[in-house]
Amino acid sequence: MVQGTASHSGKGTLVAGLCRILVDRGVKVAPFKSQNMSLNSYVTESGEEIARAQAFQAFAARTPIKADMNPILLKPKGDMTSQVVFHGKPFRDLAAKDYWREFALTTGFEGVKQSFDRLSKEYDVIVIEGAGSPAEINLYELDIANMKVADLADAQVILVADIDRGGAFASIVGTMALLKPEHRARVRGFVLNKFRGEIDLLKPGFETLQKMTGAPMLGVLPYIEGLRLPEEDSVSLSHVTRDRTKPVTVAVLRLPRISNFTDFEPLQVNPMVNVIYAHHKEDLEGADLVILPGTKNTVADLEWLREKEMDSSIRDLSRQGRPVIGICGGYQMLGKKIHDESGLESGSPITIDGLGLLDVETTFDSYEKVTERVSAVPVGKGTILDGCRGQELTCYEIHMGTTILGPMAEPAFRVVQRGETVATSLDGAIDRNGLILGTYLHGLFDEPPVRESVVAYLASKNRITVNARKESIDEVWENGLNQIVTAVKENLDIDQILELIGL
Repeated sequence: MVQGTASHSGKGTLVAGLCRILVDRGVKVAPFKSQNMSLNSYVTESGEEIARAQAFQAFAARTPIKADMNPILLKPKGDMTSQVVFHGKPFRDLAAKDYWREFALTTGFEGVKQSFDRLSKEYDVIVIEGAGSPAEINLYELDIANMKVADLADAQVILVADIDRGGAFASIVGTMALLKPEHRARVRGFVLNKFRGEIDLLKPGFETLQKMTGAPMLGVLPYIEGLRLPEEDSVSLSHVTRDRTKPVTVAVLRLPRISNFTDFEPLQVNPMVNVIYAHHKEDLEGADLVILPGTKNTVADLEWLREKEMDSSIRDLSRQGRPVIGICGGYQMLGKKIHDESGLESGSPITIDGLGLLDVETTFDSYEKVTERVSAVPVGKGTILDGCRGQELTCYEIHMGTTILGPMAEPAFRVVQRGETVATSLDGAIDRNGLILGTYLHGLFDEPPVRESVVAYLASKNRITVNARKESIDEVWENGLNQIVTAVKENLDIDQILELIGL
């Protein structure tokens, strides 16, 4: 089990690296994270929703992605309330105190046990990722993501600290001091992550650390520049800024409850494209394309957008001929009306005006979500789809609500397959000018056709030519994995880790 002294210490990256190293040695391996809090999710082939990070780890392990790898996914909605996705399906919305009091140690942990048992019967090794820190003393007895899982699995624990933030030695010693003795004994070694500097300057601290904790330093992983991996939450977006050397600027609204923003990471594959996350209306100035992303609360984020006066900026850019794309909740915002008369999505009954850029209306009529992998073909008119019309795409849907098109909108995509079933349905909408596009399809830019069609159109409007980039998201992930595996092999004592596992 890989635990961390804090969030973003690099637990998930190390899990992915170990999964790939093990599978390359002929070991049948699976990742596991009992509870993850993330708005970036992934739909499995069987239509189950899990955290995208565990999907990436399964990709690293070269094994099918399953809901059992992440039995509890918490999707924050605001006001200390999250939607609980349990075994890949929506369970219910729970306030934080109710989650801990009514769910975590009973239904939740029983489900964790069931998932772990199923994986244990199928795989030789399970590499478990913890969540946050195992030493949150206020939640220690309620925590079902760290030492309780280590006890369940009888797992040896590697503790990771992010040295780039500073205070790494103190965070390790402090974590160890706050653990119960039986849990402290599970920690068999430490890894420092994201190091930039001369390692000889660190080494004097290793002996002292071992004397204080009883566990050795297993290695120091370097900071890897330009590593492209799926992010778990929007904290990472604060580091994404405008690069004025790149001629094409795509502005994604940084909504308070933004979800599946990993949809837009593939746009950065093209070195001519700068993706920025707009939090103020001034951030939209000069944008060649505006994207309204998915959100865990469409109505609340639409109201936020209006409070920030970004709605008028989006309309102004639209009038100037700048394309606007809405995905999932962003698609719903682009329409005329949103009806949530039972409060299923918003928490209280409401009907609200959308931005009015597409002739569509959305109704939330069921708590159940559409979670499916789909194949679709672009069919909508308009120049932004000229380069990909008729080419089949592999995408996925994760949404509540039903959207109906009016006479001034046309379908944007034709769905040709849902899961294993042949389909003939239509998705999304595009206006008659072909510059306002809405869709429920996530992963639209993961493969080249739509991504490069949109980029080529934007570049042409700026009178420049860009070379199409053919990498799929799988190829981007593979390149990132290769960097991780190289760093782990070169800087960690792999033989010692294999011995801990029992191999």
